[in-house]
Amino acid sequence: MGVVGASLLTLSLGTATAGAAPASAAPEQLSADRLPSELVDAVQRDLHMSPQEYLDRAAEAQKLRTYADDFRQQRPADFAGAWIGDDGVPVVAVTTSEAASQVAQDGYRSRQSPVSADTLEQSLDDFGRWVSGLPREVSSQINSAAVDVLGGRVIVDIANSPIGRALNLPTAIANLQVQLSPPAPSPTPPPAVMGGDDYVTSAGDITTAPLEDIEICSFGFSATDGAGTPVSLSAGHCDPGNSASVYLPNRDDIRASTPVGDFTTSNVGGSDGLDYSVIALNDAGVAAGLDQPTVRGANGTALTITGTASPVIGAPVCKSGQASSFTCGLVAADRVETQLFLGDGDSRTVRGFASTACTLAGDSGGAIVTGTLALGITSGSNSGAAPSCGEANLALAQYGGTASLGIPVDAVTAATGTTVRTS
Repeated sequence: MGVVGASLLTLSLGTATAGAAPASAAPEQLSADRLPSELVDAVQRDLHMSPQEYLDRAAEAQKLRTYADDFRQQRPADFAGAWIGDDGVPVVAVTTSEAASQVAQDGYRSRQSPVSADTLEQSLDDFGRWVSGLPREVSSQINSAAVDVLGGRVIVDIANSPIGRALNLPTAIANLQVQLSPPAPSPTPPPAVMGGDDYVTSAGDITTAPLEDIEICSFGFSATDGAGTPVSLSAGHCDPGNSASVYLPNRDDIRASTPVGDFTTSNVGGSDGLDYSVIALNDAGVAAGLDQPTVRGANGTALTITGTASPVIGAPVCKSGQASSFTCGLVAADRVETQLFLGDGDSRTVRGFASTACTLAGDSGGAIVTGTLALGITSGSNSGAAPSCGEANLALAQYGGTASLGIPVDAVTAATGTTVRTS
């Protein structure tokens, strides 16, 4: 797994007073009594919410996303961002008093901002181009850059190292603010194979490949490709190349693991900055239930997916992965660029959203949901080297806590021509 700068978690989620939101159709969700017990436990433990509060806030975030997208399309210069406050109230930031009046008339709480969302995203793009021209030993000290719509700035997270502290940012790029974090840890070897929603893969024949060449990742969402073939969506950096096969691990004899499909498409970074892969399932994969619209947790629990969603700052999210199972948090930033460090020491710039959910090594490729809606695929985190989320929370508390990078599932399906399976 790669590393996302810990400073992403220091982005305030804002505070708003109560206000009525305009009525609109809520996304389809399961009822609270149909959530798996393990997910309910994670929601209560990590978010301190009831299952119904979790579902309601997830639905409210998607209603806000729809309103914000429409508002931005109609008035791009006036739109400065949108988020769910820490008390669950939706907020829309604008750059003019006239736009604030319109937002209030539409039933949303408004906040004035000096910088539009378009301007902030342009600064982020300009910064990304500048980073791409730096020498590797310098660019590797830049953990991430994230749009902070609440503060009207782009937060650049730089390693607290001699090179990082000496780095001079380009003054021609507006709205940049630096925060220092611990240097990124070195990539860690894959964890031991375990059950759940994990898979193993290798660039060569798994029956003869050295054990150190066998990778472990997590399945994301079940989907279908343009021809109707059942596939699974996962992370691109999990694909070792050469149309590698994917196996359900046999914990007693890893070389006897069951092949359930093959990578057909993968991407890490590149022009779109996405980290995704498509695994075409074979008959054994279908028989194992990998074609079903469910996200697996530990101990046989499963969550049924009812639709897809887009990231909204402050929205509750939960992720599933073979290493840490269900853990939950909030979306901390909906536009982040960071360097994903690969096992061979190479790094790629990837783009997605940040959340405070803990993820560990081996969770890569796993599903991120909001309510019962598919939201993203886990790409990396600042806690990948930790042995457990409990220890990660303690070690990273002084730096703002755990931070994870998710790749928006809607961007993945658009890039791959796939459709997420839903109930």
